[in-house]
Amino acid sequence: MTVQTDIQTILRESKVIAIVGLSPKPERASHMVAAYLKKVGYTIIPVNPGHSQILDGTSYASLKEIPHKVDIVDVFRRAEHTPEIAQAAVDIGAKVLWLQLGISSEVSEKIALTNGLKVVMDKCIKIEHARLS
Repeated sequence: MTVQTDIQTILRESKVIAIVGLSPKPERASHMVAAYLKKVGYTIIPVNPGHSQILDGTSYASLKEIPHKVDIVDVFRRAEHTPEIAQAAVDIGAKVLWLQLGISSEVSEKIALTNGLKVVMDKCIKIEHARLS
């Protein structure tokens, strides 16, 4: 399976996306991406310990606090923070760890792949969705 086919499959089969580092500020990339994903039909779960609500949804302090199934963990945090997030994605049973454009981590990739998650790094989920739709 090619990377493009794999991304297309991931986006088609996924319904629930937890966005770690989602900002409540509309001008931020994370907010624009989340608003787009919500508009095209995904369930968005904000993960930001500094806020109780973002984009009309309950915001959780961590992935482990989310009370239901998550398909993709989309990360808007610096690379050095991603290994802990990768482990949390494994712990909650997510299917995919997605590190946004400009973010990559071999350690996080290894944690996710070793535990059966698919990994996408250094790609914007909004750009990929729009390109493949």
